[in-house]
Amino acid sequence: MNLELTQKQFRRLLDLVYIGNWILNSTRGEERFADYDEVESLVFAKAMLEGMPALAEVYEGEVVPSQLFVEGGIHEAIAEYENNVFFDILAEDLARRDMDDVPIDESNYAELTSRIEAYINEFDEHGTDNILIDSDTFQG
Repeated sequence: MNLELTQKQFRRLLDLVYIGNWILNSTRGEERFADYDEVESLVFAKAMLEGMPALAEVYEGEVVPSQLFVEGGIHEAIAEYENNVFFDILAEDLARRDMDDVPIDESNYAELTSRIEAYINEFDEHGTDNILIDSDTFQG
């Protein structure tokens, strides 16, 4: 298979491959999806040959993204995504909880979305500052 990319497009592909593998494997410990690691290794090995050797390095016999690549801002993009997803999931979970976790259909979908929007607005304005747990629930 051949894929024709400009240098800039290939650089973006490196970001996409890294982010995808990070999402799939970063929390898996020893149970990583090895086939995704293999694809990442192949793509970053190609970077070494295509004028971007600083973005890849060999570690324990495998080609991996270099420290320069990893520390070059890609994790800020991942963190922004994780932050947004966190608040979206939290808002929906809280809205569903407020509605006693009833099944959602066309009769209550507008209420759900309204509640989600209210939580999102709260998080946009105050983050998690107003989320409290009654101290009596802690047993220490």
